[in-house]
Amino acid sequence: MDEDRDGDTDEDAPRLPMLLEAVLSVGTDLELRTTLQHIVDSATELTGARYGALGVVDPERRRITELFTAGMTDEERRLVGGLPDGHTGLLGVLLQDQRPLRIDDLAADPRSSGVPAGHPEMHTFLGVPIRVHTEVFGNLYLTEKRDGGFTEEDLSLLRVLASQAGIAIGNARLYETARQRERWIEGAAAVTTALLTGASAENALTTVAEQARILADASAGAVLQPTREGGMEIVAASTTDDPGDLVGTAIAPGSPVLVQLLGGEPVFVEDSATDPRMTTHVRSRFGPSMMLPLQSGGKLIGTLALPRRRGDRPYTAVDRFLASQFASQAALALVLADARHDRERLAVYEDRDRIARDLHDLVVQRLFATEMMLESTRRRAVDSSEDNALLGRAVDELDSTIQEVRTTIFALQQPPADAPTSFRGKVLRETGGAAVLLGFQPSVHFAGAVDTLIDEETADRLLAILRGALAAAHRRSGVGAMTVEVSVGDEGARLRVTDDGTPPTTVSWP
Repeated sequence: MDEDRDGDTDEDAPRLPMLLEAVLSVGTDLELRTTLQHIVDSATELTGARYGALGVVDPERRRITELFTAGMTDEERRLVGGLPDGHTGLLGVLLQDQRPLRIDDLAADPRSSGVPAGHPEMHTFLGVPIRVHTEVFGNLYLTEKRDGGFTEEDLSLLRVLASQAGIAIGNARLYETARQRERWIEGAAAVTTALLTGASAENALTTVAEQARILADASAGAVLQPTREGGMEIVAASTTDDPGDLVGTAIAPGSPVLVQLLGGEPVFVEDSATDPRMTTHVRSRFGPSMMLPLQSGGKLIGTLALPRRRGDRPYTAVDRFLASQFASQAALALVLADARHDRERLAVYEDRDRIARDLHDLVVQRLFATEMMLESTRRRAVDSSEDNALLGRAVDELDSTIQEVRTTIFALQQPPADAPTSFRGKVLRETGGAAVLLGFQPSVHFAGAVDTLIDEETADRLLAILRGALAAAHRRSGVGAMTVEVSVGDEGARLRVTDDGTPPTTVSWP
């Protein structure tokens, strides 16, 4: 009589404490993947099922993206293979109908199909959806009850567990999203700090690519920039191995994906290897991918690509949102870093211009005045020829010093980081580079409008001769000073290179 009044059998009563324990256990961990494994383990134990699985459903794609199992050995999981597509068989029925499903004999049910060849033999089946708020997060699948078929009581217990699991999953997702957002914010802050503390343009892009790769758990991070031909090229990359084969990879003009990328639109790819929009030779290595615009103030700097390996889990809506925010922050940091670099270069130019003006207006004029006074004194001198020779050498030294100062003034007026385009600048670059090997700076003198009167062919010939003379001086011992003289006049261009070796050597052209 007590059993009838309570409505519970002796078999069902002991399972109530198990249900309470299962409900409590699924909410003890805030780590999402651990929570999901707790749920499937508790469900199989509660219902006496031999096998259990929890399939996570992507609401956008309407397919299973992850599968947590219980009761299967590693060998059985290997034989089953990859994830089910979620569109066929009973799994597809649950995805479409989203109502509990109980079957006593799978072999007799016409809806049961698409079972992999290596899948364990199963007969009884019980499945319920797990909802987080109003959204179906996934489905619980249980098979092979150890003592007969699944009952209505099993279904009731599983529905209660699924309801509580939805709450636990919701909490775990909130916690994981908060942690994920915190990591992306910290990553964006680290990138901003790195870019604003003096990284070069190339290093700045590599920093963005590397930090984004780590945060997105991607196989690679790459920054693409538009090319002159109308395509896009990878200019910086970060991978767990050598990224050299990625840098330089280009998306050819006319590729379907280019319209979106050059227009500053994000592109999300399910499988890079099979998507017809992807045309590069490296696409076969990658699966899910995000391609996000690096854009700030209407200016498109480039595109940040974050591909994962083939078979890796796809990016979620949260992944896409946080990565897009990171890309916007990184683009702003790149623009600010570029502006800071320009300001620093401008300050250097202004300081160099000031020094050049001071040298020209003060030092050169004083030296020239002193030279004139000495020359005048030498002409008026009536003493010995020795005094005249001494004054003559002093005048020559001052004239040489004036030439050196003028050369320095010209060097100060050149952009410090740019390759010289004028012939004068190229000569100074060659002698400056040779100074490292020679151990001293060669003295350089120019006479005439060498930048305008020497044509390109002659300039190349003179530079080749100059390089040869500098290299020969480096190979000879005892050279402690060199003089390079370049002049142009009515007779054409002339080059003269002398050193103080033993014996002294002179190279001239023509």
